[in-house]
Amino acid sequence: MNTRQEQVMATVSPRLVGPDFILEARGLSKAFLGFVAVDEVDFKVRRGSIHALIGPNGAGKSTFFNLLTKFLKPTSGSIHFEGEDVTHESPARLARNGLVRSFQISATFPHLTLLQNVRIALQHRLGATFAFWKPARTLRRLDPRAMELLDAVGLASLAHATAAQLPYGRKRALELATTLALEPKLLLLDEPTQGMGHEDVGMVTELIQRVAADRTVLMVEHNMAVVSRIADTISVLQRGQIIAEGSYDEVSRNPAVIEAYMGKRCDNLGSQHG
Repeated sequence: MNTRQEQVMATVSPRLVGPDFILEARGLSKAFLGFVAVDEVDFKVRRGSIHALIGPNGAGKSTFFNLLTKFLKPTSGSIHFEGEDVTHESPARLARNGLVRSFQISATFPHLTLLQNVRIALQHRLGATFAFWKPARTLRRLDPRAMELLDAVGLASLAHATAAQLPYGRKRALELATTLALEPKLLLLDEPTQGMGHEDVGMVTELIQRVAADRTVLMVEHNMAVVSRIADTISVLQRGQIIAEGSYDEVSRNPAVIEAYMGKRCDNLGSQHG
């Protein structure tokens, strides 16, 4: 057990009789015109952990992620967040309740400054999210918190630069700041390091660890080096079903996982993915 796993267990165990899970799927399925993309999946995310969902291309990860965040309606099964059945809730309501996701494509306002991008995300605090006709000065009370969030992701010095000026990795950091503005209890990240160079991958990985200090993170990620470094629990999806779950050491040596990725038996998944 690594240091972070020990910290998670130390945080969770003393106050609970049994495991404490912030998100749970029970028998979750999704079929498209007879094709079953997600097949009766049972899945739990432990509060305070970093949980990675991995699997080869076509395994059903994106569909499963969209089911959990309510961008798709399940064919059958249920989803529970903070102990409540949220199967029929809207994505917007889930986000207001603390289940917030990012997307594979960076979503920022390119011609606004970084400060303005984060301030827009903070407008929900004023109960005036869509009141764009109000004077800009009414939003200045949000600036201190916006700067705190930019500082948390290492962008405070660039607060007055436009988002279009940022390299890709820093755009993802800005997106993370806007996501944190929604005060998530559970942060869902969809391939947060996709398309990044080595330096940006390291930066974003460190940011994920930092923001996970006081919240739960569930991420879909293809980069095995990232997964091995920060994930407490890894679930492996193949053909719409969970075929393995555990620590990186456990799943990387699981014959079914190795065969799913490589199409053949070999000694260790990690040896094939650097």
